[in-house]
Amino acid sequence: MILPDTDTAAPDAPSIRGTWQMIRAELAGEPAHALVVEHTTLEITGDRYFVRYDREVADRGRISFVSGEPHSTLTLRGTEGPNAGRSIPAIYQVRGDLLRICYGLDGEPPAAFTSPPGSPRYLATYRRKK
Repeated sequence: MILPDTDTAAPDAPSIRGTWQMIRAELAGEPAHALVVEHTTLEITGDRYFVRYDREVADRGRISFVSGEPHSTLTLRGTEGPNAGRSIPAIYQVRGDLLRICYGLDGEPPAAFTSPPGSPRYLATYRRKK
């Protein structure tokens, strides 16, 4: 069930809203370059997401949440930037001020928070910005 954009929609959806600084990431088992990590932020407001690199919006679109087990999921629907027209499913987890997201870049939702070599998985960890 896709949940509407309200703070009472899903127990964990409001906890993901805000601005997050990337602290590590890997694609297909390869770590992201330190400059990418240092300069990338993710902002989630309402039903929209914005990825900024060096404070410039690099990607944006709509986001929807689904609560579930064993993982809560989200779907990004790009409207501008390199992901325009794409739908990217992901699983996410919030623990304190950390957010972990594993994106299925092939359009398939990941089953675990892993990014094995050769896989179309992007695993990112963010820290909430104060």
